[in-house]
Amino acid sequence: MESKFNLPRQRWKFYPQNPSLVKDLVHRLGLSPIMAQVILNRGMVNLEEAQGYVNPEIIDLPSPLTEFPDLPKSIEILKNAIASHQKIAICGDYDADGMTSTALLLRGLRHLGAQVDYAIPSRMTDGYGINRRIVEEFKLEGVSLILTVDNGISAYDAIARAKELNLQVIITDHHDLPLQLPPADAILNPKLLPKDSPYAGLAGVGVAYVLAVTLAQNLNQLQGLTKSLLELYTVGTIADLAPLTGVNRRWLKRGLKLLPHSDILGIKALSTFAGIGGEKKLLNSDDIGFKIGPRINAIGRIGNPQIVIELLTTEDEEIAMTRAMECEQTNETRQNLCKEIQQEAIKIIEETPLNWQEDRVLLIIHENWHHGVIGIVASRLLERYGVPVFIGTYEEEKPNIIRGSARGIEEFNVFLALQYCDDLLEKYGGHKAAGGFSFNRENLPLIHSRLRDFAHQSLIPEYLQPLVKIDAEITFNEITFNLSQEIDSLYPWGIENKTPTFSTSNVEIIEQKLTKTGEHLQLKLLHNGITLKAIAWHWNPYYPLPSVVDIAYKLKENEWLDKKSIQLDIIGVKESRHQ
Repeated sequence: MESKFNLPRQRWKFYPQNPSLVKDLVHRLGLSPIMAQVILNRGMVNLEEAQGYVNPEIIDLPSPLTEFPDLPKSIEILKNAIASHQKIAICGDYDADGMTSTALLLRGLRHLGAQVDYAIPSRMTDGYGINRRIVEEFKLEGVSLILTVDNGISAYDAIARAKELNLQVIITDHHDLPLQLPPADAILNPKLLPKDSPYAGLAGVGVAYVLAVTLAQNLNQLQGLTKSLLELYTVGTIADLAPLTGVNRRWLKRGLKLLPHSDILGIKALSTFAGIGGEKKLLNSDDIGFKIGPRINAIGRIGNPQIVIELLTTEDEEIAMTRAMECEQTNETRQNLCKEIQQEAIKIIEETPLNWQEDRVLLIIHENWHHGVIGIVASRLLERYGVPVFIGTYEEEKPNIIRGSARGIEEFNVFLALQYCDDLLEKYGGHKAAGGFSFNRENLPLIHSRLRDFAHQSLIPEYLQPLVKIDAEITFNEITFNLSQEIDSLYPWGIENKTPTFSTSNVEIIEQKLTKTGEHLQLKLLHNGITLKAIAWHWNPYYPLPSVVDIAYKLKENEWLDKKSIQLDIIGVKESRHQ
């Protein structure tokens, strides 16, 4: 029977339960049965792996010098450049990963006595990555060594030009490898390592961290440097949505403890604006992912990246507060822009017959959208429609060029989809989940057709609904502070190590209302005689909900007037079958 309620289109997938291994983990590691199951769901297959997950410090970590083939060579090149007072130039990127990487290497190299400066391409005029103009400007400024961070692996032309000009180049990047690697002197990229290497999931800032720490160790000058570098690594890694597995999990566990008492004035100032108090003993990935990261990212999207580099490298409190205030204001502007473009995009999708369900991919192009925020809008459209999203807008200076961003679902590889359009694109890059591209507007129909072909090869219709993965079905009686604290103790949660999601069936909604802004839905829920409060973010389109539902949710601890409570963050709802 058709429901009279408008509910989110979703597919729920329950992890297979493993009672015997759960029992073993409960016995050996002192975990609750619920969290033992969650750890198994995160891919741990035996006791040893589970122990390493619970306590990453016990894992035997190989030296990066043996893992990254070009790391010893990179160290020698940098040591020579520092010793002979050569000018070193860092070419970063304008996202949070690229800006934190740039700040990290500036801090590290200055600490080691290097003559170092930086440049970041303009999102609006240059687009992503190092280019010939930047290389030629470096040459004119007397630079001898270029160090790319979070970019460079697909910049064959620019690196070839640097070599023509007798410049040395070290590429540090983490993006997927092109068919032909650039002719750099050394390349550090985790994608060149075996997939099972603990370093395989590093973001750009992780590669920069490895390089800076290894160089400082080699020069016996690591003292006084590690803490600030680890803090920048932590912010960049989480803000870049890198997988929180392998060495990332180990280093982030350390870094998140340091951040509430940061030595970096800019991080202190940002935390103040973001309302993250110093009384917190530990930050979690959400504090960075939803509070610090967006304030840094907003600048790279619609402001001048120099603001963030100054913020993260200054030793002057006044400059730190001024720059943090600029981040705050820019982030507000970014939020408004996102909302505006998202509304326009939804209107186009729902009022123009875009056959995205039939195409199995959503390609939407519109003029006068801001390049800097369409990636965020792509993510929101993906959440709403459950199909891969390719969104673009016309270049101001070159109206015949369309530039855009892509976001993919679990069963769809964005980078391979862009590669499938290789001959039609001017430029592209990215990885499985996200990418960027530009192409000539006359190729639009061909690109649409090519993406549709690729989507039909990758996706079956049932994949085209947002996926909710559920760790375990539990009752409200099992939702306790102990469970919430156990979840907290196994941080960091995030990409490829998602915060646990639970479900409960036959829950009665005893109260539901929209928040003052009319955007979010507040609920009071009853199950097994226990009442809990819940919130469903951005769920105004689904109001009102049926009176009895099955829910999928995450747990969140709330503190109000010194009183703690557990709130449910609703991420899925289905009408209950057993009413």
